[in-house]
Amino acid sequence: MQGTRYSPTHIRATWDGTGSVEDASRALGFSRAKGYDLVRRGEFPCRVLRIGRTTRVVTASLLRVLESGEPEYNGAHTSRCTPS
Repeated sequence: MQGTRYSPTHIRATWDGTGSVEDASRALGFSRAKGYDLVRRGEFPCRVLRIGRTTRVVTASLLRVLESGEPEYNGAHTSRCTPS
């Protein structure tokens, strides 16, 4: 039952503050490759964080997008968090 694995209820119960681009892409109904392409273009439908060389999707943002059907991006590039 892959559908329930990516339901808002399951995500809320099992994910931490961020999730992988791959899992978020699947929850939104598109492939991992499409997800990373959207991240590169700054068009992923929810907030994305760059932490060093890692890209993470903000879980709260993903849940809002899944529940509302409306993307949260505004055409801005991904946020970048780099250690000092």
